[in-house]
Amino acid sequence: MESQKKFPRTFSFEFFPPKTEEGMAKLREVRGKLSALNPRFFSVTFGAGGSTRDRTLKTVLDIQRESGVEAAPHISCVSSNRAQIQEILQTYIDNDIRHIVALRGDIPSGNHELGDFQYANELVEYIRNETGDHFHIEVAAYPEFHPQARNARIDLENFKRKVEAGANSAITQYFFNPDAYSSFVNSCEKMGIDIPIVPGIMPITNYSQLARFSDMCGAEIPRWVRKRLESFGDDKNSIRSFGTEVISQLCEDLLSEGAPGLHFYTMNIAAPTMEVWNNLALGK
Repeated sequence: MESQKKFPRTFSFEFFPPKTEEGMAKLREVRGKLSALNPRFFSVTFGAGGSTRDRTLKTVLDIQRESGVEAAPHISCVSSNRAQIQEILQTYIDNDIRHIVALRGDIPSGNHELGDFQYANELVEYIRNETGDHFHIEVAAYPEFHPQARNARIDLENFKRKVEAGANSAITQYFFNPDAYSSFVNSCEKMGIDIPIVPGIMPITNYSQLARFSDMCGAEIPRWVRKRLESFGDDKNSIRSFGTEVISQLCEDLLSEGAPGLHFYTMNIAAPTMEVWNNLALGK
C-alpha cells in the first residue's frame, strides 16, 4: 500500500445518464448537493454497446456548464469504431472536457460486435496517440478480478497494459473486503505499477439490487453482510442503516491504510453517499 500514500486524496461521484426530463431535473438536484462536497470530478457512465451515447453526452455537457465540477465521461470501445471515438473525443475537446474514463465496456446481450477496439488498453493507446496529454485518463481495476479473467495473474497483466498504454489513474470495481483492495495494490506494486488506484464504493440501500449487480460484476458480498441484509426482509430503513454502517467502516479502513481517495457509485441518489461522507467527517 506504500505506493498509494504519496498521492493526494481525491473524492469523486458517478452518475448514469437519466432517460427522462424528470430524471435530469432530479440529477441536477443531486449534483447540487454533492457539489458542496468539493469533489475532484463527476463521472458519467456509458451504456452497454454505446446504448446511452447521446444521453451521456448531454449529461456530461450539462455538468461541465452548470455544476462547477469537472465532468469525466466514460468512453467504451465495445461496438465503437475509430471514427466514432474520434468524433466523441473532438466534441469533448471542443467543450473543454479534460478527464475521461476509458473502458472496454459491457457487451450487450445478443451483440458480439466489439468494434475496432477489443480491449481497453487499445482504446487508451488510441486516445493518447490522437490527443496527446489533453485528457487525464482513468481506467478500471478489479481487486477481486474481472469476472471474465482466466486467472488473477492475467487480470493483473491486463491492468498493467492499460497503465503502459497511458492511463493516469484507476478506479476500482466496488468491493466490500478491504483486504481485497490492499492485496491488489500490493500485487500492482510488485509489477512496477505506480498510479493512483482509487477504491470504488457502492452504498448499500437495496439488497436484492445489490445482490444482482454483485453477481454480474463479480463483487463478493461477505457472507455475514448477506445474512444480515437478508434478515431485514423488506425493512428498507434497517437495510439502509446497516448498509451505511458497513460502508462507513469500509471507507474508514481504506483511508487509514493509505487509499488515495474514494469514488462513490451514487446511483443518482445523494443521501446514502452523504451519510457515509458525514460519518467519515470528510468535510471537517
